[in-house]
Amino acid sequence: MADFLLSIWTYFATNILTQPAYLIGFIVLLGYILLKRPFYECIAGFLKATVGYFILTVGSGGLVNNFRPILVGLKERFNLDAMVTDPYFGQNAVDSGLEETFGRTFGDVMILLLIAFVMNILLVRFQKYTKLRSVFTTGNVQIQQSATAFWILLFCFPSLGRIQVLIFMGLILGCYWAVASNLTVGITQELTEGAGFSVAHQQMFGIYIFAKLAEFLKKRDQKKEHSKKVDKKLEDIELPGFLSIFNENMVATSLLMLLFFGIILLVLGKDYLIQAQFMQEGQSFLFYIMTTSLNFAVYLAILQLGVRTFVDELTQSFQGISNTILPGAVPGIDVAATFGFGSPNAVTIGFLFGALGQFLMIALLILFKSPTIVIAGFIPLFFDNAVIAVFANNRGGYLGMFDWATAWPLFTVMMKFLGYVGIALVVVGLLIIPQLQYRKNPDGYFLIVDDYEQYAEKYHNEN
Repeated sequence: MADFLLSIWTYFATNILTQPAYLIGFIVLLGYILLKRPFYECIAGFLKATVGYFILTVGSGGLVNNFRPILVGLKERFNLDAMVTDPYFGQNAVDSGLEETFGRTFGDVMILLLIAFVMNILLVRFQKYTKLRSVFTTGNVQIQQSATAFWILLFCFPSLGRIQVLIFMGLILGCYWAVASNLTVGITQELTEGAGFSVAHQQMFGIYIFAKLAEFLKKRDQKKEHSKKVDKKLEDIELPGFLSIFNENMVATSLLMLLFFGIILLVLGKDYLIQAQFMQEGQSFLFYIMTTSLNFAVYLAILQLGVRTFVDELTQSFQGISNTILPGAVPGIDVAATFGFGSPNAVTIGFLFGALGQFLMIALLILFKSPTIVIAGFIPLFFDNAVIAVFANNRGGYLGMFDWATAWPLFTVMMKFLGYVGIALVVVGLLIIPQLQYRKNPDGYFLIVDDYEQYAEKYHNEN
């Protein structure tokens, strides 16, 4: 019986839970059924949401594939002893380490994912006490984080039994998913004007920290301007003369990427690109640069189309779930969903400044003769920096992502040196966070999810 149930779970996890497009489609289908919509509307919603997410995947996948050869080229062209941080490369390394070092299989990772996911749902179900409102539904990210979290706990407690590992890490990871995605509920509602979702990815603490930092800087500027409203956003900047072409998002993205990619590709050189089979023999170097650069704008536009396609369906249908199964809850979805809101140029500028910061650090590592050069992959560069820019603009980089380079190393140190006390401190520390959020604004905390229009009318008018 246990094997039969496990096989059902494995099938569901493999084909739906860890496949974001089908999971989003399934949520939409379930939501519409609970709303008692006609059957054909339920099927239409499922198809539209699933296709929309596939469109988003084409856009984000194109961005990744378009940029990855450049990072590889920087490493190989200059013979750098470099390590590229990329969540997918990292997941493969973790999977191998689990089997070779600890004798654990990927099946245990899937069981951990189930335990953590159920923990997340229970924490939201009892939100009267936990103050948690977000269900983490980004399946591909859940696999990466489950594998990495499994390895972290075994690193801290190498002799821990299988059941104990699954229970302890399921507790910690479930709390992390619920708490971290909950941090983004309010700021995402305000960014999207009540779209009804939160961010569930790898940089949720980072998004919250920098959104609040931007808010603090805006308030500081208002004091300097003698309490006048100061809200300097990218979309409000009108550039003069020939610079006005940068007011158009697609033109600005194309020109900035042409400059950015062009310089890197010129440094790599035509001979290397042909040798590495990025270019074909006889292909125009100029038009290769132009195509590579302009594809950034193309894939970004595709990504934003995908967002617009499925977010509306998800928002409407999730009301059925929040009204019946999980009152007051929102789905935590892929960070790319936020790119369809706010200033389009924030995505490009956030990526560019993150990339420039990385290249500056690479130069310093080379200058100081570091034995290993760390190069962030495109996924950390784009999805961390771009989304932080989007939220920061609206508010006034070991997976290579913010939370796993900051919060999780702290969790690891606490568990490694404090043992079971460290586990308790991590869990309690996480669960205190939503309590502090709630105490800051008890009246508006759940209202921002239940009725955003009423929330906006009440609190925006007060400001």
